[in-house]
Amino acid sequence: MGKVYVFDHPLIQHKTAMIRKIETSVKDFRELTKEIAMLMCYEATRYLPLMDVEIETPICATKVKMLQGEDIAIVPILRAGLGMVDGMLALVPNAKVGHIGLYRDPETHRPVEYYCKLPSDIDRRQVFVLDPMLATGGSAAASIDFIKARGARNVSFMCIIAAPEGIALLQGEHPDVDIFIAAKDESLNDHAYIVPGLGDAGDRLYGTR
Repeated sequence: MGKVYVFDHPLIQHKTAMIRKIETSVKDFRELTKEIAMLMCYEATRYLPLMDVEIETPICATKVKMLQGEDIAIVPILRAGLGMVDGMLALVPNAKVGHIGLYRDPETHRPVEYYCKLPSDIDRRQVFVLDPMLATGGSAAASIDFIKARGARNVSFMCIIAAPEGIALLQGEHPDVDIFIAAKDESLNDHAYIVPGLGDAGDRLYGTR
């Protein structure tokens, strides 16, 4: 059963507060998104498996703990998820990066995949799906559907701000997926925006609002 982790690290909370401010510039918003993702990556990878390895230091041979492989894949949901990638790669530079893009069909209102490029060995990797916002949860759940359909078996979802409605939907559709959150907000408004939230993360990242 997947778990929900809401981080209480002071730096994560401080930077998340800064990113919410309406006066935060595009430049600062991008930098804060990257920094928050890096800090969240540090926490989210806490339970990666380790193994004992024999190495030589300049003094002697010794046994140390190292990662049991670096089989991590990062998959941002286009476009806002791209803002979190560099922060993740700062800590796991050997991770492979996939991409997934969705749009909502205007008639059926169902998510439609328009782009998906994943590592060929996605079935052997710990996959972190990235999106700054978890609002209704529809895009996150659909993205994970498509990623699992291509063979992924070990998937986590990482976002900066989440609404209870999105958490509930994602847990209901993917109960095996861990959810990592910097801040859990109050609710969604009538336009499906998170309250108090931070507005549209993609527009604020790329200056298109």
